[in-house]
Amino acid sequence: MNKQHTIFRPALLATLLTAAVLAGCGKGQPEGGAAEAAVDPDLVVVNAEMARNFKVAPLAMQKVSTERDLPGRIEANEQLVTRIGASVTGRVTEVSAEVGARVRAGQQLARVSSPELTNAQLAYLRAHSATNQAQRAVERAQQLIQADVIGSAELQRREAELSIARAELRAATDQLLLLGVSTDYIERLREKGQLSAYAGVNAPRSGVVIERKVSQGQVAQPGDPLFTIADLSKVWVVGALPEQDASAVQMGQRVEIRVPALPQRQFKGKVVFVSDTISPETRTLVVRTEVDNADRALKPQMLATLRIIGAARDQLAVPEAAVVRDNDKDHIYVQTAAGQFRLTPVELAPASNGLRPLLKGPTAGTPIVVDGAFHLNNERKRAELE
Repeated sequence: MNKQHTIFRPALLATLLTAAVLAGCGKGQPEGGAAEAAVDPDLVVVNAEMARNFKVAPLAMQKVSTERDLPGRIEANEQLVTRIGASVTGRVTEVSAEVGARVRAGQQLARVSSPELTNAQLAYLRAHSATNQAQRAVERAQQLIQADVIGSAELQRREAELSIARAELRAATDQLLLLGVSTDYIERLREKGQLSAYAGVNAPRSGVVIERKVSQGQVAQPGDPLFTIADLSKVWVVGALPEQDASAVQMGQRVEIRVPALPQRQFKGKVVFVSDTISPETRTLVVRTEVDNADRALKPQMLATLRIIGAARDQLAVPEAAVVRDNDKDHIYVQTAAGQFRLTPVELAPASNGLRPLLKGPTAGTPIVVDGAFHLNNERKRAELE
């Protein structure tokens, strides 16, 4: 009898302990959502009164325009830029334009003293004199042939000489024009015969001097760029597009431009150029837009931000107010039951008109918190601390 008690007493004790543990666990276990929240830190359970503070709506398709922000800068429109050099070899005796100066077409920017110009004027005067002599010789020959003093061969010879003289005069005139001499000056030279030892470096168009590479006393050669003039009534805004986004930008897309130096203004334009080559140093390609700048507020080399706006299309999107950042990632709150919300990671595109296109996340129709997500996230963090 004592042997049987020895065998069953440990078994009975184990049974009683197991029952006590099970009873204790059943008594301390939370009910319903509270139990689930205790084991899931991403689940937030709120009472009915607090739940009324959060607006829930089904995830739905929205009309969204994709937007991309690119760093950029203001540049002069190269199609309206003129680089001006001296037309003759000579020494610069005067500089009359500085960087930033506004100039008009025909205005003299510098003056060059040139023996080459003097020689070209002398050649013109000699050609003009030879032409006049040849013309008079032909006229005399015509009179003599009528009087039967000379034959037709002599008249033809003198006419040939006149043709050659006229060709030399045209060549001398063209040479003066190439040297920058105006037609008005050539007429005065022909009438008065007064030479000028100076050639002007003149502006071919109106604009702003954006570069000067000449100083008084230096020797200028034809082809040396002495001044650069730009018409800044239209400017380029040039941005750098990462190569992975190369296929996402098309000609004609709308562009909004913001300039830190002009924070109160916003400029608009369209994409007018997308480069076909990529810079090996920056792994970007050039995107360019043209902007009206009638008031000259935009200056070359100002920094700018280009926001390129794509065509609107239907896609799943969430309001910006629905997005919370946690651990450097985007999340939204999905309603799983009445008063229960789960923090859900998502992948979103940049915002456009207050909407974030959904790249990866819940499907259409999923109820999400569209207003109050920030306060709901604070509630979750408070619960974690407790």
